[in-house]
Amino acid sequence: MSSRDAAPTQRIVRLVGVYDADSTLRGELSYWVGARLGRRHCSLCEITHGSVRQRPEWKTCQEGLPVPFDTYHRNDQPDSIRAASGADAPVVVAVTDSGHVLLLAAKDLDACDGSIDRLVEAIEESAARLGLTWAPA
Repeated sequence: MSSRDAAPTQRIVRLVGVYDADSTLRGELSYWVGARLGRRHCSLCEITHGSVRQRPEWKTCQEGLPVPFDTYHRNDQPDSIRAASGADAPVVVAVTDSGHVLLLAAKDLDACDGSIDRLVEAIEESAARLGLTWAPA
């Protein structure tokens, strides 16, 4: 197969994370209380947020990524993201120039153990394994 016949590489143009919580006041409160009592768990929330607010180091990380990283809750995620993730949460989905690709499932986010650095490593490893590249800035 010549390089001309090779499949085109999908380029990541955006990352989307979906929290395993709802964005309503009731949903946020329910998650917060459940998490404090050890009854609820969202590994993406643990990476990006402290006990109440978004972690400043997460904001810094987002600004340093090669593409935007947007987040949604289960109930407000776009249908295309829901379809790519199989309606699972938490997840990270890559939006590419030719579609959507599930990068990280809940077990992958659990393995990050609350670490922003591990999240970035996991995203990069998954993208490489799937043959995805980063769209030029």
